Amino acid sequence: MARVGELQAPTATRDALARGRLRASLVPDLLVEARRIVNTVIAGWHGRRKRGIGENFWQFRPYVEGDSSRIDWRRSARDDHTYVRDREWEAAHTVWLWADPSPSMLYKSTGASVSKQSRALVIALAMAELLSRSGERIAWPGLTDPFTARNGAERIAARLTHAGELPAKPDLSAIRRFADIVIVSDFLDPVEDTMAWLDVLARHGVRAHLIEVADPAEETFPYAGRTEFTDPETGDKLTAGRAEMLGDEYRLLYTARRHELAAWCKRLGWSFTVNHTDRLASDALVRLHLAMTADGGYAGKVSA
Repeated sequence: MARVGELQAPTATRDALARGRLRASLVPDLLVEARRIVNTVIAGWHGRRKRGIGENFWQFRPYVEGDSSRIDWRRSARDDHTYVRDREWEAAHTVWLWADPSPSMLYKSTGASVSKQSRALVIALAMAELLSRSGERIAWPGLTDPFTARNGAERIAARLTHAGELPAKPDLSAIRRFADIVIVSDFLDPVEDTMAWLDVLARHGVRAHLIEVADPAEETFPYAGRTEFTDPETGDKLTAGRAEMLGDEYRLLYTARRHELAAWCKRLGWSFTVNHTDRLASDALVRLHLAMTADGGYAGKVSA
């Protein structure tokens, strides 16, 4: 039978240092790819900054009768029009970004164009680029403090390149109310473990956006005959004499995990999106933008 999939790197990449070196070698090219994708979607992207209550200057605009904003007489004195000074709405807050660095993300089947790790990093870096261009404050838990910069994606990419070993799951307790966080992972851990990790976000009033990166072979389970499966996290092996006999039960469990996690996100007002590695990364950005700019939160259904 033809090979269905493999780890993107040799087995030795289960070592944290080797995985860090692999990630460092990927990041420069992935940053270029992220910027290419951003350029394809930027026309439809609108930042979340807008007029409202705050201390920072936003813009001058012509006064209209009944306008409750205060007239700026100094600006109005320059010509024959009357202007008001708008301030910026201060609910434009920090957006945290995180891409799963665990060994399972290295998987790439023959039906996929990239590994899950590559896709996750591209999505995260593309979001950093889009948010930075919109003047948003961004951060990466365990890697950077919140900052605002036009070259935000480049700064995060540089930190990732030199980070070495990254925690499998960063501490999220410092992320507070009114922040957003974008989490890109395969979410293959037991659902209860994922919920326990993310529960601190729910308790702090953080709005989370989960993007599940899925390889097509993980959904379809196209294995038959004698097949050896290796756990990328532990190295444990399982040999199936007739792998096709496991297909139905596997697909049922795989789908149940996804729907349980999506339903939990819906109850919390979070978004949950699935992005397949044989499809475009830009699909995830478009869906994420809709979720992040929606008034009153996100409807919560699975977007695939």
